[in-house]
Amino acid sequence: MGLIRLVFFGFIALSVVYFLVSIYSRSVRREKLEDSWGKDNPDSNDDAAREAFVDRGITEYNASIRPKLILLVYVIPVIMVAVIHFLTTYN
Repeated sequence: MGLIRLVFFGFIALSVVYFLVSIYSRSVRREKLEDSWGKDNPDSNDDAAREAFVDRGITEYNASIRPKLILLVYVIPVIMVAVIHFLTTYN
């Protein structure tokens, strides 16, 4: 029963961490894109063009490997728990 609780609450905790890291990563990328637009077009007041530029950048970001690496939030803790369990049980 303890293992089921660990898996259930661990999954919930890792999902919250994944969600927060994903939001943070996207916001940092969006901010960098907005800063890049500001440097390249210092006199532009065209909000629609800026928004289109940022949207294109976010689409490229979503297609890159970076957001997929955030899935390691699920993988690394599971591997660590498995290794710790193995080392404490069989040594």
